[in-house]
Amino acid sequence: MADETEIKDTATEQPDKVDEKTDGEEKENEEQVTGEEDGMPEKPSEDVETLKVELAKITVEAPKVEIPEERFDIENFPQSYRDNLPKESLVLAYAENFRRQYVHLYRDRKPLFLNPLNDCGIEKFVCTTIRPTQLPFKEVYDWDGAAEFVADYLNFEPLNPPTDLPKRLLSPTTILKRQKGNCFEYSTLLCSLLTGNGYDAYVVSGYATKEMCLMDEAREICPMLQKKTQVKQEEKKKETKKYTVKPPKDLRSKFEMKQEARRVADQEAEEAKRKQEEEEKQAELEKPPADPLHGLRIHSWVLVLAGKREVPEGFFIEPFTGLSHPLDTGNYLGIETAWNNQNYWVNMQDCSSGVKGMKYDLGDCTQWEFMFPSSDKPMLLIPDMEEDLDLDDEDEEEEIERHLDMPPSWVLPIKISQRDFEMRCPQGKKTKLYRRAKLEKFAHYLLKDGLISKLAVYDDKELKDLTQVKEFFAHRLDKLHMRVHNHRTGWITEYFHPGRQKCVKEHTYRSSAPGPENDRTMIFYSEARVDGLERREESPAEMTEKFIARDDFLYYSHVIFGKRPKKFAPAETSTARPILKMTVKYHRNPAVAANEDIAELVFNIGDEKILMTYHTEDARISASTREFLKPHNAEEKGATLVLTSDMHTTFQVDPNNPSKKSVELYQTMVKLIQREEQCKSKVRESEMEVREVLNDRTKEEVASELEISVYDTERNEKAKKHRKELERLQLEEKMRRQEMEIDYLAPFLAHFGDPTKISRQQAFKLKEECLYDLKKRLIDKANLIQARFEKETEALQKKQQWYQQNQVNMSKDDEEEYVNYCSEMMFRLNIFESRLNRHKEMAPGKYMALEQRIKTDPRMAEYLN
Repeated sequence: MADETEIKDTATEQPDKVDEKTDGEEKENEEQVTGEEDGMPEKPSEDVETLKVELAKITVEAPKVEIPEERFDIENFPQSYRDNLPKESLVLAYAENFRRQYVHLYRDRKPLFLNPLNDCGIEKFVCTTIRPTQLPFKEVYDWDGAAEFVADYLNFEPLNPPTDLPKRLLSPTTILKRQKGNCFEYSTLLCSLLTGNGYDAYVVSGYATKEMCLMDEAREICPMLQKKTQVKQEEKKKETKKYTVKPPKDLRSKFEMKQEARRVADQEAEEAKRKQEEEEKQAELEKPPADPLHGLRIHSWVLVLAGKREVPEGFFIEPFTGLSHPLDTGNYLGIETAWNNQNYWVNMQDCSSGVKGMKYDLGDCTQWEFMFPSSDKPMLLIPDMEEDLDLDDEDEEEEIERHLDMPPSWVLPIKISQRDFEMRCPQGKKTKLYRRAKLEKFAHYLLKDGLISKLAVYDDKELKDLTQVKEFFAHRLDKLHMRVHNHRTGWITEYFHPGRQKCVKEHTYRSSAPGPENDRTMIFYSEARVDGLERREESPAEMTEKFIARDDFLYYSHVIFGKRPKKFAPAETSTARPILKMTVKYHRNPAVAANEDIAELVFNIGDEKILMTYHTEDARISASTREFLKPHNAEEKGATLVLTSDMHTTFQVDPNNPSKKSVELYQTMVKLIQREEQCKSKVRESEMEVREVLNDRTKEEVASELEISVYDTERNEKAKKHRKELERLQLEEKMRRQEMEIDYLAPFLAHFGDPTKISRQQAFKLKEECLYDLKKRLIDKANLIQARFEKETEALQKKQQWYQQNQVNMSKDDEEEYVNYCSEMMFRLNIFESRLNRHKEMAPGKYMALEQRIKTDPRMAEYLN
């Protein structure tokens, strides 16, 4: 009703907008034509007024479409769906009595949702529709997993009309088969799963906002974009011991520190105030229009109370979205009733301010009126009545025995197959729209690339200005589980699980330049690599590598490349980038003295210099250094290297340390030249590894493969083929053994005493007897078919003679019987005739096949060929 009113309003407003636009254009035209100095527009002409009148006559009204209610075949449901047990009928009568008293006492309140119709049109009490069930899937054992499953697996159906309770409540098993339902059916299914998993869950009937009732999340932030609140752990104060060295005094001015802290606090307060004002302005702009049915829209959700499953405090669960809400949320505007599989409660509290301030002690009779006295909630007695309730124990026991308890649920056990559970969504996919975001969910194994969800983030409300895309994958053979594409910066980041070749953990690169020798960052699982590589950053001119926990204490490597020289060569041959400078850094080795432990090596290849820096001693503030000039023939193989005094410079921090001899310096220079070559080879290996990773990624994206468990017999094609091949081989082996066991010559060899070797005369005799026996059997079979044919023909002729003799006195039944008999006999005669013809056609072939088999038999082949 509200939607129709809105359509009418917008339809009637449209002509006014057209009139205003037309009027404005006419005024502009008149101003341009007349060119008056005062700029005052003239009055609209009569034609414009006529146009307004004609346009006002045009109205738009949406047609009313009545959707028929879905009906089910009663024969497909068990007896519990079609009838009520005596105890169920008694409970319905009890509920009807409760409803009459409620209506008599509270005439201004809405009716209760007690006994809606079920799948077969039979009235059932709402508490018996809940069927506590624990599904055999660990993903739905916790409340968040169960709520997400229900929200994804079902499709939403709004209540029609939105201000009235539904007349029908389908069972959870039917809802799972249909994969769609209204809010009450959503809540009933979710409450069944939560109760089966041990939660203290209840179905709630009340009122909610339009956005909650219509599952409109366009103004809500996507849950995947919400920042998780981290609990800050208090830092433990260090215990000051008696004999510890006192720290140096803080010589900074306390007044200046206070002033600085005050200035920073003021800046933070101004920034927070500015952000709050911007958020308020944005919220005011995005505020939804006024709802004429505000506070009247009926909705159902789930209440989870504290106590069971280590739930610290109660909360609401919205079944449409699967998200939790606090008990004082403003999305729910009031509660009428609540129920589970054991009892039914009516809210007696004031809901004028929504659900804020409400208490959920269901045992308090002043706040919640229960239907069945046998409640598992502790009763809160009224103080004035405590003195009047001094009853004997025997009377209490007799009274408890007379209480009516809840009958068992009439719903079939809730079951879902593994394949349906993995589909999760209807047809395997579902799309949700949020505030400046769009979330798409896909079933596992539905897409070839293993995509299970895709989150697109936009910068505008119309979802046109795309800023970021997050893709989540599962079961990929290349271990890719997430890809983030920032459309503003052009960077793409891929995240991998452990177990991949080269041990890549993260890979960040530009979408415009995905090839090698471009800007990229690779993070590795260092504990799984032999070289301990943890990070590699590359650009067209540089490459930086960081290592962790290496035996040689290396932790940093940096390379600077130069531009390739231009050469006239084929396009296929590519030269490596020239290396200009290499820098490696090492951690402190405690087994070596600081002035002998290398901290940094710089190989300046362009200037042919090698700079070596040692670690700083504890009592020093600077480090010792050495610099070598490479000989001009250092790169020649087998060349004799010469070290002169002008090729070496040193800086010794401690002048008392003895200087090294020339031989030691020469050996050091030779080792540094060798280490330079080793560093060059490692750089080339790193470049080659980058190319291999990129080539592997290209192949994986072109033909992405998914991991399939060996226990998944439906999807594992390799296991299927292997199993079928084994079955085929077993069948062939079985047939081969049967052929070996059946020897067609055995009956004839028995006449000769089963000789181990057959003579020439015996071979010809065996051939003659075998062919004669087959010929005889073929002729006998043909004679047998002919005899049966003649017998049936004779019977038919006798029946025809009988019919001719008694044709005058026969009734219609006898004639029908005779016609049926004749048709049946003709059918049998045709079969005999076709069998005989087929036998005649196949007999010569069988005879020739046996003759050929005898000739090729290894026992007689040497005599017959």
